[in-house]
Amino acid sequence: MSAAFDHILQELERLYPDAKPALHFANPYQLLVAVILSAQCTDVKVNMVTPALFAAYPDAHALSKADPLDVEPLIKTCGLYHNKAKNLVATARALVEHYGGEVPADHEKLTQLPGVGRKTANVVMSCAFGADAIAVDTHVFRVSNRLGLADANDVLKTEQQLMEHIPREKWSLAHHWIIFHGRRVCTARKPACESCTLSPWCEYANGNPKGKK
Repeated sequence: MSAAFDHILQELERLYPDAKPALHFANPYQLLVAVILSAQCTDVKVNMVTPALFAAYPDAHALSKADPLDVEPLIKTCGLYHNKAKNLVATARALVEHYGGEVPADHEKLTQLPGVGRKTANVVMSCAFGADAIAVDTHVFRVSNRLGLADANDVLKTEQQLMEHIPREKWSLAHHWIIFHGRRVCTARKPACESCTLSPWCEYANGNPKGKK
């Protein structure tokens, strides 16, 4: 790990000691549903939708019996609601059929569920089951490449580079630190470089082309 990389991680940890998932959930089923809904949607909007959704479908068994058309009105404000409703019901049916209605604590099994990609599986493994994982969403991809924590053109390579350089025991924590920084400081359209305490070590702030992703 380079000195700059080490400084950045230390500062992120100092800035966001209480960083945690923004999605509201009480169990692995609720988290899985919430993360599926969060695709191209803010966590704030998802948190507004899930109370009514979980009241109507409190577990995978209940959701597995639903018609996607009945689910759609409950999640419409999350966007892409046609596909999300189909995936939610299909995932619930798969959970009931293969895992007794429980969410498996296994990354490979999670990625085989409808609507569940690598990022979603990483979030569930980390936040629901305490596994070491880095989920690369739009914030993590943007911020880590701007800072110089990664130098990659896609999320998988970004994830691999972060895992290679960040100590394993800090993977899940670093994931939340970077997300918080992306929401509060290093925003997509107008990063606040002038007030960012990471600027001395940041590729983007110092005009390095590789930080311009």
